[in-house]
Amino acid sequence: MNRSSGKLIVFYDGSCPVCIRDRRWYEKLAGRTGEAVEWLDITGRDEELLQQGIHPDKALRELHVKDAQGQVHREIDAYILLMSRVTILKPLAWLIALPVVRPMLAWLYHRWVAQRLLSRA
Repeated sequence: MNRSSGKLIVFYDGSCPVCIRDRRWYEKLAGRTGEAVEWLDITGRDEELLQQGIHPDKALRELHVKDAQGQVHREIDAYILLMSRVTILKPLAWLIALPVVRPMLAWLYHRWVAQRLLSRA
């Protein structure tokens, strides 16, 4: 089984309006392909996250996606895996995987998340 098949579990912050909006956007674009994606709200699930090998604080700061083989992908790799499942998003997945784009995007992403978490505090 390759990266583009099998069930994915996306660990997302269900108390984050932007995260919920992004989930809905993905599901709309994915159509039936999205049926192979399970969305797990991490709110109040610290023990469950730890059992999956995911630190709860990291789960708030970085997207985590578990593939069908049980491997957990995080941050930009998680986005690439998720996007590569949807035909219309495959070019974007390819673009953000480029070595020149990935570090800059990771930096911007971490900055945005830090601001989001500060505004919630």
